Amino acid sequence: MNFSDLNISRPLLNALEDLEYLHPTPIQEKAFPLIMSGKDMIGVAQTGTGKTFGYLLPILKQLKYSEQRQPRVLIIVPTRELVTQVVEEAKSLTTYMSIRIDGVYGGTNINTQKQLIYDGLDILVATPGRLIDLAMTKILRLKNIKQFVIDEMDEMLNLGFRTQIHTILDLLPERRQNLLFSATTNDEIEALSNDYFIQPQKIEIVRSGTPLAKINQSAYDVPNYFTKVNLLNHLLNTNKTITKGLVFVGSKKLADRLHESLDKIYPNKVGVIHSNKAQNQRFRTLDQFEDGTFRILIATEIIARGMDIRGVSHVINFDLPNNAANYIHRIGRTGRADAKGVAISFINEVEKQYQEEIELLMNKQIKMLDFPEAVEISKQFADEELIAYQQKNYLPNTKLGSEGGGAFHDKKEKNSKINLGGSYRREIKIKYKKPQKRSGKKK
Repeated sequence: MNFSDLNISRPLLNALEDLEYLHPTPIQEKAFPLIMSGKDMIGVAQTGTGKTFGYLLPILKQLKYSEQRQPRVLIIVPTRELVTQVVEEAKSLTTYMSIRIDGVYGGTNINTQKQLIYDGLDILVATPGRLIDLAMTKILRLKNIKQFVIDEMDEMLNLGFRTQIHTILDLLPERRQNLLFSATTNDEIEALSNDYFIQPQKIEIVRSGTPLAKINQSAYDVPNYFTKVNLLNHLLNTNKTITKGLVFVGSKKLADRLHESLDKIYPNKVGVIHSNKAQNQRFRTLDQFEDGTFRILIATEIIARGMDIRGVSHVINFDLPNNAANYIHRIGRTGRADAKGVAISFINEVEKQYQEEIELLMNKQIKMLDFPEAVEISKQFADEELIAYQQKNYLPNTKLGSEGGGAFHDKKEKNSKINLGGSYRREIKIKYKKPQKRSGKKK
């Protein structure tokens, strides 16, 4: 099927041709007529399957020119990066249309965004918190919203936006079309749709947890952080197909540490992004990764969801996520559109249980590769790893750098006292044959 078969308007077809998009994805093909019918809808599809165009195309086809100031379409997404991406994709589709589109999110000057709303918008893309802030100022009024979209709903819940979503739904007019898109579904999503949607139609393209077939997945057994650094450096030196590698780590602290190590070896070729970085710096880093300035981008979970970064050749899980669904989202950054992708994971002993959960969710095993002989195996453990290992207690016979005899031993006789209730109570009991209050008052 071509986009022209969907009865898409000529301005949209011209924009799609400029973008060199010819064929709709399954979620786009199935969502288009359903959204055009005006029914509420829940779309469940994996990351990288084109959910954003899935709702933008029918919305834009129906949107007519208007000079009213308040928005008629509201789209909420979980992160600032996704706000920017959805706005850019919407603008790329409206090259030949007169539609006003922009986004708002926290961490920036709210007065600038108030002016943006006052000047007038047709489509507003927002994060939940900043949307509510603007609505409370009365500058933004939601009574004209005709279509409401929640994108990446499962991630919204993971980030704790439950209360904000319910608040937004209560602020919206009763007569509206509700569209919810998510990579996975659960009972909480079903309950919300039952409470606020009107007989929603559900489209599920792929079973939740199914890996993308175009991604070649493999892994190495790697004992610790320092060996992981050695292995990553080895792969970057020997594997020239890693032209644009996205490296996921487990924490912001670790991201900065790894960046410091790699930047010494590959100066000005490694970027890092996480929530502690300034917003402008995050956008600039993403741009430099996309244009090829950075060969490697080290990131936390912040860009695992929804971000469409073109041309990612490899996703490297320096640390496995402890949530199996997040693994699916991470590897979905590669193998997008018609391209093939590669996902490589470094797995230590603590992460073995995460691997089992991931494989159970995917119903597929990750191929284990032989550890390269040229890579030095370090015997040193990072502080975070020592804590994790001790908590998991998976190395009962390993001292992990300590020569002590352990925390558990028999108490010395002098420390083996029995609590008798305190000296005062014992003296009173001997004198009066029964406990008595300090006041000495008799009853």
